[in-house]
Amino acid sequence: MKTQPTFAHAPESPLLAHIEETLFSGEQIATRVTELGAEISRDYMGLDPLLVGVLRGVAVFIGDLVRAIPAPLDLDFIAISSYGTATRSSGVVRILKDLDENITGRHVLVVEDIIDTGLTLSYLMRQLLERRPASVEICTLLDKPARRLAEVPVKYVGFTIPDKFVVGYGLDYAQKYRNLPFLGVLKPEVYSR
Repeated sequence: MKTQPTFAHAPESPLLAHIEETLFSGEQIATRVTELGAEISRDYMGLDPLLVGVLRGVAVFIGDLVRAIPAPLDLDFIAISSYGTATRSSGVVRILKDLDENITGRHVLVVEDIIDTGLTLSYLMRQLLERRPASVEICTLLDKPARRLAEVPVKYVGFTIPDKFVVGYGLDYAQKYRNLPFLGVLKPEVYSR
């Protein structure tokens, strides 16, 4: 059943006209993020993990996730690009902002917004492993296995989704829609112009 997307405080937002359907409501996301936080807290108890957010799409998710983890942790960010303004990964990965923290000997949890082909994350994992961390695991809000070209070991998955173009809750198309408080499917006519 398709549900109509809304902003609680501005139901008439022009962004909503571009959304075909809501995949996950803000309430569903909040519940799942709380569950992920509990799993991570249990698994990393006493390890003082470093959570590495992959910018920019992860900003909203990682902000909520760290608040759902009551255990000590550190936070850093890396920015990589393989999309530009396209809807599919180009396969060419560029590091736009590297980590500030030294990860040698650290327990690292890479936090992603979405795993699609896996090519970008596979490249990033190779780069991080060269720095000799104690461990590296992956947490993603969304997993889209139908498009996988490179296998990556994902330990924590928020939601598995079909092969649809999803925006909201930090995910964008051409830098728009990140501020939607839910995850929705973008109408194809918006990105096929």
